[in-house]
Amino acid sequence: MRVTWREKNAREWISELSDRIGVAGWATLALTPALAAEVDQHGAAVRDILLVGVEGAGTVGAVVLLAAYGRGLLDNALESDWTPTSWLGARLMAVCELAHLHDARPLTDDVPALPKLT
Repeated sequence: MRVTWREKNAREWISELSDRIGVAGWATLALTPALAAEVDQHGAAVRDILLVGVEGAGTVGAVVLLAAYGRGLLDNALESDWTPTSWLGARLMAVCELAHLHDARPLTDDVPALPKLT
């Protein structure tokens, strides 16, 4: 599979974001059903926002769309010191999970439950 420069950069950014969430954040997600449900809801919302609100979303690798969305969240965040259990942290974890699930394939809404990253 040919990897584009944008996909490579997007994967690197998602990886850095995942590292920023940290082992403690991913462990909290894995051990806290309420947070897992919240992240799943955020994932569905992000998927809807990108599929409905971005023209041509079905032709771009999901990781590229998701990295751009995540960067936009951080660029416009009112809270600079977010945690995995904050609204922003849960949204960013959902972005990471969706990127892991879809990678370079286009984003779709007919996916199985998100795998949990640990």
